[in-house]
Amino acid sequence: MLHRHPVLSLVSLAYLAFVGWVTLGPQPFDNSNNGWLLRALAFFSRHDATDWVTYGRVEFIANIGMFVPIGAFLVLLFGRRLWWLAIVIGIMLTCSIEFAQLFLPTRYPDVRDLVANTAGAAIGVLFALVITAVQLGRRRPVRRAQNAEG
Repeated sequence: MLHRHPVLSLVSLAYLAFVGWVTLGPQPFDNSNNGWLLRALAFFSRHDATDWVTYGRVEFIANIGMFVPIGAFLVLLFGRRLWWLAIVIGIMLTCSIEFAQLFLPTRYPDVRDLVANTAGAAIGVLFALVITAVQLGRRRPVRRAQNAEG
């Protein structure tokens, strides 16, 4: 894996380190450094059309978004045939994160995080499968034409 795709492997490892820092580092959320988020949520809560935008929903969507690249990177690293392995690794990764959070004083494991992270990894897998299918579709006619000529 590392020798076949060294740049993608390094980018994937860097992104995994970022996810580890975000999910296992000290909880940075408070009024002083995330005031813009709290102001935006207060704005949305004042209007009937957007009062459904809550911190819990924003966090859930952010957890999904954070794991989409993981699913995509894993499919690109392991190949289309092992797409299911990318989902299994995504589940194992999020279970590991939530388990580690049991022992961190500023973190709280949550089943909703398991669902959101797994959904994000699955969406990333689906995205990578669609993108690679498009690329395969573009290459096949060229190969067929080359085989017919040669």
